[in-house]
Amino acid sequence: MISEALPRSGQLPGRLHHWVAGGWLRGTDVAFAALLAEDGGERNETTLSLAALASYQVGEGHTRLDLEMALSEPERLWPEPPEGAGEADGPACWLGQVALTDAVQALTGSAVVDMPDPASPADIGTAPMVLDGHHLYLRRYWANEQLIREALDARLHAPKHTLPGLRSRLDTLFPPQDTEPDWQRVACALASRSRFTLITGGPGTGKTRTVLRLLGLLQSQRMDTDADRPLRIRLAAPTGKAAARLGESISGEIEALPLPEPIRTAIPREVSTLHRLLGPRPGSRLFRHDRHNPLHADLVVVDEASMIDQELTARLLDALRPETTLVLLGDKDQLASVEAGAVLGELCEGADAGHYTADTVAWVADASGDDISPWQAEGTALQQHIVKLRESRRFSAESGIGAFAESVRQGDYRQAAALLDGDDGDIRRMPLRGPTDARIDAAAAEGYHHYLDTLHGSRPAADDWAATSAWAREVLQAFAAFQVLAVVRHGRLGVSGLNERIARRLRTDGRIARESGWFEGRPVMVMRNDYELGLMNGDVGICLETRLPGEDEPRLRVAFERPDQGIRLFLPSRLEAVETVFAMTVHKSQGSEFRDVLVVLPRPDIRLAGRELLYTAVTRARRHSVIAHPGPS
Repeated sequence: MISEALPRSGQLPGRLHHWVAGGWLRGTDVAFAALLAEDGGERNETTLSLAALASYQVGEGHTRLDLEMALSEPERLWPEPPEGAGEADGPACWLGQVALTDAVQALTGSAVVDMPDPASPADIGTAPMVLDGHHLYLRRYWANEQLIREALDARLHAPKHTLPGLRSRLDTLFPPQDTEPDWQRVACALASRSRFTLITGGPGTGKTRTVLRLLGLLQSQRMDTDADRPLRIRLAAPTGKAAARLGESISGEIEALPLPEPIRTAIPREVSTLHRLLGPRPGSRLFRHDRHNPLHADLVVVDEASMIDQELTARLLDALRPETTLVLLGDKDQLASVEAGAVLGELCEGADAGHYTADTVAWVADASGDDISPWQAEGTALQQHIVKLRESRRFSAESGIGAFAESVRQGDYRQAAALLDGDDGDIRRMPLRGPTDARIDAAAAEGYHHYLDTLHGSRPAADDWAATSAWAREVLQAFAAFQVLAVVRHGRLGVSGLNERIARRLRTDGRIARESGWFEGRPVMVMRNDYELGLMNGDVGICLETRLPGEDEPRLRVAFERPDQGIRLFLPSRLEAVETVFAMTVHKSQGSEFRDVLVVLPRPDIRLAGRELLYTAVTRARRHSVIAHPGPS
């Protein structure tokens, strides 16, 4: 048995320090094990080593350590070993020597590990880790999982109902079409009868159009029965950028809804971030709204749900009244949240095949007239509440971007590579001679000429706030036409290296005055929420030289666009956590849409980028995607 006792001093196993030095673990992972040793009195090396690995898994976006997988296929925990690290000295080698029975025995005998009783999982102690079957959790993530499971179960089994006149209301909102079924119509029908619905679909499949018609459907039914008490609707998204996009989409389409003006007026146009919706408590992980102070809402709609991690999902469900309807929108094939817990992806398992029961198929046929029998199967209760939108209006599956995205989604990299080398105009490959190839600097700089032309070509007169605001909005919108996306943060082909290279090229071209510090034209991204300024992680601003009424000289200020399309200006000195964003990570691009993107991969084999990452990157573009990577010229 590999479970030597530690000295009473609480010293950690030497292997943990070695793993950190080799880049296999983070310092925070070993710090967690040290806490168990020092405060929890844990002396077993196997338990402490597995605790550090469970913490590492959280850092990798997973909520638990699957012991069976980790001990039988340990290499799966590190798809890409740290550069220069010797695998023989890594944790995979140690894991390969540990028997599952020995690991379970060490954990079950530990005072820092609790095990839930399947008959009464709520009756559990307060240990910092939980062993549930062969899954080892940090306690917070196990508790969140239980909360999510219980809250969704209650919603899935709540009594269902059919709105009066549902078929005729759907006919008003969805004109007849040739395709059968109309999945947007099916989504609205199913969402109208229950307390929880998940609507998923790729780019351009009409998620926003669907939810806008759902809002009209539900609000018209309420106001037909009680005109003085419309539904209290709250709209949210994980980031300020995603919230702004949803607000713009709704505002731009709401007047075209074939509904009376009072109903359109009762549909909100304001979209907040999830954090603002829940009301964060300063200096705490907690929120103002929870089960003791729930949100005052009849309907809550959350867009870009793939970006919501497990923790925030649990807090959202905890803040909803039992009678509140929750609708989640998102693309299940996009990258998961940066934090632990790919909630949307797990909930949408099997969504491609539908798995609708005979009862659901019959109800849809009767209530909306749509035939979804080809997707009939013996599905779970959850699968009856999930609708996948299947027709893209942004680009067809035959277009370059659409076909490439579908090939990547299916894991067909041979077809994906063929598409990059084909003659389709909207997606292509840019082979680089190496990581220092200047062609990528030139292509990026050329892509950014448009917003800099806008900045210099339409500068407003001094002291005119309306003109200054319009100019700032025009510059921000021009910047959003093109974006460089990177898959790593460091190195010549990472975010940091690309930002330096692009700024240097733009300065050489005479388009910006300097390449570091604050300068006019510098694009920046907010890297963490700033509730005092009202700026959220992911918000993008542009540094502009502005002269406001009453000022003698112009000053540099950073312009941000609000969800209502208003402009806010901040002195650079007030922005504490921002980074230059000529290049951003693919993760940070979620919730955004650009006309053109340049995706930069650090290695020749596109498969190494990862399926969800490549899919997310190329589908940020409406018109053109270029994938640059080292390879033959």
